[in-house]
Amino acid sequence: MATQRFSSASVVSAAALDAAFVLLFVLIGRASHNEGLAGVLTTWWPFLGGLAIGWLIVRAWRRPGAIVWTGLVVWLCTVVGGLALRALVGQGVQLSFAIVTTLVLGVFLLGWRAVWLLVRRVRSARSSQRSVNS
Repeated sequence: MATQRFSSASVVSAAALDAAFVLLFVLIGRASHNEGLAGVLTTWWPFLGGLAIGWLIVRAWRRPGAIVWTGLVVWLCTVVGGLALRALVGQGVQLSFAIVTTLVLGVFLLGWRAVWLLVRRVRSARSSQRSVNS
């Protein structure tokens, strides 16, 4: 498989998307608790830690948009790392929360990558089609 180089902007964008989707997950969950910014930050930081661990383990900057390995490892590390950090600091980890966390973060962290790959394929196909027709 050929190694594709990603621009710094693509890597930063991918990391920002991951962090933003983790924040969206937290905001959706915290919306019913009315705890303000402190509650959001308290919930967000453990998952950001898990996200960072995932990025480092898989070296996500090499293939930030890939679903298989990058997306899967980042997703699982975000969930497991986030839940472990929450448990370590006494924030509580109920089974229902763990299930919802796994599902929602899976949709978010793998979903944007699936859309990104689809857009790239469509653009590539259109570009190839234009080359053939020229």
